[in-house]
Amino acid sequence: MAAIDVETATTTVEPPRVTLRAPSSLFHHELVTKDHGLLQFHAAAALQLQFGTQRHELAATSDDRLIASPYNDPLNLLDLKTLETPYQLLAKALTIFKPIRDDYAVAPYVESFNWQAVVDFLRDLSIAEGYKWKRQRFYVVSFRSTLKPVIDSQRLHDLDYHSHQEAVASGGLLKYWFGAKNENHQNLATCVWRNREDARAGGTGPWHKQARAAGAVMYDKIEFKTLALVIGDDASSWEISDWMDQDA
Repeated sequence: MAAIDVETATTTVEPPRVTLRAPSSLFHHELVTKDHGLLQFHAAAALQLQFGTQRHELAATSDDRLIASPYNDPLNLLDLKTLETPYQLLAKALTIFKPIRDDYAVAPYVESFNWQAVVDFLRDLSIAEGYKWKRQRFYVVSFRSTLKPVIDSQRLHDLDYHSHQEAVASGGLLKYWFGAKNENHQNLATCVWRNREDARAGGTGPWHKQARAAGAVMYDKIEFKTLALVIGDDASSWEISDWMDQDA
């Protein structure tokens, strides 16, 4: 997906603070905001999660489709029914994913996001589900870019939006996030995939082809990096490092 240009929202949305005593389910996505800024910078997707004793009359409008990107539209949602338990759990944990520093576009990747909070939440979710988390490796892509000073912003949005839909339809995309360009037109986007094979398949569609062709028109600089996210047994540890083609 391409990194699009949006303004940061100023409203703060806090993720749910609950004691996890039962498996989580989802409120219908239409009950959650579509505001890009809230989904990008304030973890608003976490408001879709509901837990055991916290359920109420709105539980009747439940869903199996998770908001896993800044796009809260039907074709951009992650269908949890297509995933095995560990991938469902990580996708839910990633609803609280957000940057923790303003200079994420140029700062070290690992230091730019609340990874520790995500893994802590994953551990809580696993316990609530009665699932014994085993060490697992995931495929992560970072996309750093410098946009040209003058671009067709609507075209860039359309390429990103539809490319994301292609990736979702292909399967295995657990999280997509993009920021807002800084004063130097720099930005960062990132994806968390189930594995490298899913990432490769997800980038083969016609919208991705158009996005690659538009690169020279939209960007002064593009830098892709592939990383491995390894989450240890019981979600008690985690590490992000350069991707190596080896067994997890």
